[in-house]
Amino acid sequence: MEKRSSNRRLKKKPTSRVDITIVICVMLLALVSIVTIFSTTYLQYDSGSYSQTIMQIAWFAVGAVAAAVVMQLDRETLYHFAPVAYGLGLVLLVLVLIFYDRELAVTNGAHSWITIGPLSLQPSELMKVAYIIMMAYLVQGYNDEGRRLGVEDMDMMERVKFDGRFLLKITLWTIPPVALIIAQNDLGTTLVFLMMFIGVIFVSGITWYIILPAFLSFAVIALVLIILVVYQRDLLYALGFQDYQFARIDSWLNPFGNSANESYQLAQSLKAIGSGGILGKGLGQFQVHVPVRESDMIFSTIGENFGFLGSSFVVLLYFILIFQMISVAFRAHDAFYASMVSGVVMMFTFHIVENIGMSIGLLPLTGIPLPLISAGGTALITSMLSIGLILSIKYNEGLDDEHLSKNPVVKAIRWVNRLIPQNLIDKLT
Repeated sequence: MEKRSSNRRLKKKPTSRVDITIVICVMLLALVSIVTIFSTTYLQYDSGSYSQTIMQIAWFAVGAVAAAVVMQLDRETLYHFAPVAYGLGLVLLVLVLIFYDRELAVTNGAHSWITIGPLSLQPSELMKVAYIIMMAYLVQGYNDEGRRLGVEDMDMMERVKFDGRFLLKITLWTIPPVALIIAQNDLGTTLVFLMMFIGVIFVSGITWYIILPAFLSFAVIALVLIILVVYQRDLLYALGFQDYQFARIDSWLNPFGNSANESYQLAQSLKAIGSGGILGKGLGQFQVHVPVRESDMIFSTIGENFGFLGSSFVVLLYFILIFQMISVAFRAHDAFYASMVSGVVMMFTFHIVENIGMSIGLLPLTGIPLPLISAGGTALITSMLSIGLILSIKYNEGLDDEHLSKNPVVKAIRWVNRLIPQNLIDKLT
């Protein structure tokens, strides 16, 4: 009966196994990205050159292939690949500390890029995907152990001890990538990892007797940091904070107070968005100069060119995309998938809220790109890989191992998984 169900599913059109709502949202956001980058780089900065627009189209093509590949990976293959991906990600994070691009480090203040020929790779972006599936791997292990030990029958103290050990475990697995990213001087990406960590904790099944005190402690630490920023910056300097980070906070609090220096970017972004009005000025019509408006500050370009309506359309697309991702998680009824989706949702949500928030002056500047819209290679590939993870849930639903094992992508990843002994992975995790 189960085999007949799988056969019926395979006979359906391929599109019936793909979440069309997510695909349409991604395609529309890609269109917004390409049009906006064309408007900025061709019509304003570099008339006669399509190079950056063509590069963005090429990155979308590579990203689409990457998403299609990941989409074919079933739950078990992803589960066993998680430690491998995590290990490879850590290796890349170590390498970037040694071979980082010196010129980009001077320009951006972070040691986050490795340059290979004409391309710049940001390993911390790729690590986001590896971290997400690794957290899902650990949550699945926690749920399996809980069922084996009868967690539902434990008294409060036993449950707190059991969940406390798991919280410590995933914290220890979070520290290496976060520490390496902090060493790169990249606060924005560090915050993204913390948000993904929080998202996974919420859906992991950990008791609120642990979650509530943990988040109250987090809130107290955040409040103390705010007080220190205002009244005692010397202590934060001693902890490793940099001048440019304080400059971003100062420009956020008073964007027009020093528009010739640190606050210039935010002040210009606010002017550009405000000047767009309801309908915008039209494609390529710029009156306000905004630095890096094709990447980190691309929302200011959308606001100036397409106005409030265009900006609202982009926000609506993101809302639909996030809502559909959450719907996929609810339909899955699986700890591994729920944790994976939660990590992706938190990553996208933080990027969207922070990027738009910093563009309109609600949040400090952090250099975080707008997902699927900002110009850039590694960040775009990371977003598309994450989309592939979400699409894989519905795509592989109901397919048996006989059919999956014939898939060349699945066969390749399973071969990689077998290179590392499972008993070694079990000991480490």
